[in-house]
Amino acid sequence: MGGELGSDLFRVMIQGLYCITSAKREVSISYHISLSLSTSSPHLTLPTTLISPPFTSNHPPKMSLCKSCHQPLILQFESDSEDESLAPPADQPPIPDDLHLPCQCHFHWQCLLDLSSTVALTLSCPSCTTYLPSNPPTGSGSASGSSTNPFLPTSQAAQILTTYTNEGGVQENLNILPHLTEEAYLSANPQFRPAKALHTLASEGDTAGILELLADVDADEDITLSLPQLLCWQDPLNESKTAMHLALENEQEEVFWLLLWLESGVHTSVFPEQVMQSCEGVGLPRRGTVPQEEDVRFIKDGKGRTAGDLCRELGGAWGSYAEMLGMI
Repeated sequence: MGGELGSDLFRVMIQGLYCITSAKREVSISYHISLSLSTSSPHLTLPTTLISPPFTSNHPPKMSLCKSCHQPLILQFESDSEDESLAPPADQPPIPDDLHLPCQCHFHWQCLLDLSSTVALTLSCPSCTTYLPSNPPTGSGSASGSSTNPFLPTSQAAQILTTYTNEGGVQENLNILPHLTEEAYLSANPQFRPAKALHTLASEGDTAGILELLADVDADEDITLSLPQLLCWQDPLNESKTAMHLALENEQEEVFWLLLWLESGVHTSVFPEQVMQSCEGVGLPRRGTVPQEEDVRFIKDGKGRTAGDLCRELGGAWGSYAEMLGMI
């Protein structure tokens, strides 16, 4: 080869440019291949460098679609109101709504909740049927419900760890199973949705929200539970706790007094005036007589604890309330 070329060293440079296009993306790949041939060292060297341009509006990355509705993983704004001021600005970037499962399937948050009954019972992806829990089951029959509640996994320690991206950022290792279990239960028992909402409000200390919810009990046809039934409802997904248990666990004092006013036999004279005024202002009078089995002071949760037991555990002023209000 050296005689034909008349040189001890021959270098060949080959440069190529390949463009790959598709309907959804365009990627340019430039590479340089250098070939070195020598009479003294006949070898081939192929250093390759791949360079991809940054994605721009004209070169968007390929976006995964929701496995349920097959739409992009962003929030779709749908307003029931004609008030255009409620719509987001036209130049506002899309708000992500991407729930990424361990099996690599993607869903909108609500789309997966709409399939909650299936997922909560099978613990499998509704699209690819992959078994989703990240930890091994401890019970027998991991893909079936418990004997007391079909929507509770046999192993309540099971977790389905996901990555959720929304307007607040990226949430790593979000256990989606409790949300799915709750939604599956409420879908099968819609009459308990107001009671579950009451529990959330009690945990957060939202007395205004509680008053608004309870004031609508008689007027709202969708609420089939009576006021006492709402106040005494025990959540089967949360150790049979009542709203009072949750208020005490979160030390929500205003909610504590409000629930006592509405559903206990505590004498009227011990209540803060603000509580009485708030209830009377929205038309929530006290019951004349509250049976002991419906008195929120004495209802036991799944661990056998009453409101008085929780007050004693908290100590301080709460312990004093337990004695003063006859919770012991």
